[in-house]
Amino acid sequence: MNILGISAYYHDSAACLVQDGRLVAAAQEERFTRKKHDAEFPKNAVEYCLSEAGIRAAELDLVTFYDKPLLKFDRILETYLSHTPRGFKLFMMGLPVWLKQKLHTPRELDKGLGGQYKGRYVFLEHHESHAASAFFPSPFEEAVIMTLDGVGEWDTGSIAVGRGNKIEMLEELKFPHSLGLLYSAFTYFTGFKVNSGEYKLMGLAPYGEPIYAERMREKLIDLKEDGSFRMDMDYFAYTRDDVMTSPKMDSLFDGPPRKSETDIGQREMNIAASIQAVTEEIMLRIARHAREKTGIPNLVMAGGVALNCVGNGRILREGPFDDVWIQPAAGDAGGALGAALFTWHQLLDEPRNATGKDSQQGSLLGPQAQDSEIREFLDSAGAVYRHYDDEEKLCDTVAELIATEKVVGHMGGRMEFGPRALGSRSILGDARSPKMQSVMNLKIKFRESFRPFAPSVLQEDAHEWFDMKEGQESPYMLIVAPVRSDKLKEVDPGMTGLEKLHQERSVIPAVTHVDNSARVQTIDPERFPRYYGIIKAFKEKTGCPVIINTSFNVRGEPIVCTPADAYRCFMATHMDALVIEGFVLLKEDQPDAGIDREAYLSKFELD
Repeated sequence: MNILGISAYYHDSAACLVQDGRLVAAAQEERFTRKKHDAEFPKNAVEYCLSEAGIRAAELDLVTFYDKPLLKFDRILETYLSHTPRGFKLFMMGLPVWLKQKLHTPRELDKGLGGQYKGRYVFLEHHESHAASAFFPSPFEEAVIMTLDGVGEWDTGSIAVGRGNKIEMLEELKFPHSLGLLYSAFTYFTGFKVNSGEYKLMGLAPYGEPIYAERMREKLIDLKEDGSFRMDMDYFAYTRDDVMTSPKMDSLFDGPPRKSETDIGQREMNIAASIQAVTEEIMLRIARHAREKTGIPNLVMAGGVALNCVGNGRILREGPFDDVWIQPAAGDAGGALGAALFTWHQLLDEPRNATGKDSQQGSLLGPQAQDSEIREFLDSAGAVYRHYDDEEKLCDTVAELIATEKVVGHMGGRMEFGPRALGSRSILGDARSPKMQSVMNLKIKFRESFRPFAPSVLQEDAHEWFDMKEGQESPYMLIVAPVRSDKLKEVDPGMTGLEKLHQERSVIPAVTHVDNSARVQTIDPERFPRYYGIIKAFKEKTGCPVIINTSFNVRGEPIVCTPADAYRCFMATHMDALVIEGFVLLKEDQPDAGIDREAYLSKFELD
């Protein structure tokens, strides 16, 4: 049976194809259109999924959508009416797209599928889709499910239980009280873009002190022991205006919101540290309550808040669960995957076999370029390259480049599903280099210098470099762990703010954040054979099993998808080398490709 899952029209649309319960393909639309967080119907992603499965739209048995548009419109309408007349402007801004598109989702799906599909549509509730995306691909036969995000229809968070092939929803947190929106409010207040700048806020937090945390607890939220809370909506404007916070927030945090692209001050760093501390406390309280309520030792997570890897790390280290698994595509895109699997297991009552290993397949569910396609493109672009047929020699060549402080763009295997590059569409560098973080941020990614990079480490060596249990996995880069104390160096404790950035904190300084933490990705040969080979060769050369992994894109650009995307990004930045499958290009060998770097960068919205 062929089931197509779709998420669309709100944020980061995507498609997923499940055949007889097996994940065949999944991809986000942004990767094809090159429009970050593209929310339109995922036409290209659907076409890719159908092609990967070898079927046409007419051969689909069911199409399932990740939320219920009418129920969502009910929430929006009720919210606007409750704030009349102040909410009228926002209501009128949103009404046209609802009348034209969102209230007619079945019609839009018909159109998006080219009129070929004649079956019925299944509409799930938003947090059901999140819960399904977390539990069904997980390694557990039984698990507590925790979902936290901005808002779906009315729910902003939930606790559920998954057993076998069924999910039972237990508790919900309701709009407007939302941990995701609380965090996004301070993303906005500190001058970053909502729905994409939350990563920056999390990365900024260690530069500050949580001096505002108690003020947040006293004035903004009424937090209960079980993690549920109510927000004082006098401080927040998102229910009635097109901004996140009200002027009342300004007096509470020593001035108005920072304007985008202006200097980041100590106030913003302290606000970031404070909301991060409050967020972690809420996550821990919910986790403890869920364990106490259910008695189940395993936890799975999804929803945008599940991408807060610092909070995830604390749940794993300090929480009550024996094991934690987090959906790599935890945001709205993953709702497409969850909707398809929920339909297969829960609605069609098809069995599920938990094996102790996840069925996410490394989240490598996207397209892969073929050698003939790559060669044809490179020749048409006049690129100078060398092709390696020997995989071991290729891995050795890439490792040598990284070991000599070259920055390498790597595109190999299937594209990742979710916001993290996991080695298939990654920019790689030497984690031992003290200068590499600044070089890659400013000359490759064209983003703020304070943002940390993640380490990829061989699975078998992770516990010797980071405070992780031996054998503990983190393949999807969703857990933050401290760098082991024996790898740290002495630093000046008197430095504050961005001064901390210029200290060599460990023997792997390029991936050690200013609080001595790292967002760890563990690499095993089963999920990531090519990537494992590269890092293994790097270790043989240097004695170090850790390299830098950051997404293959520039600021404001989606992760690269095709050879053409990778080549243009390579030529428009200061990358030293490009690897596409078995093809290796050195920047110094390339002729002028006619790519205007400034024009290229200007295409992508600064986020």
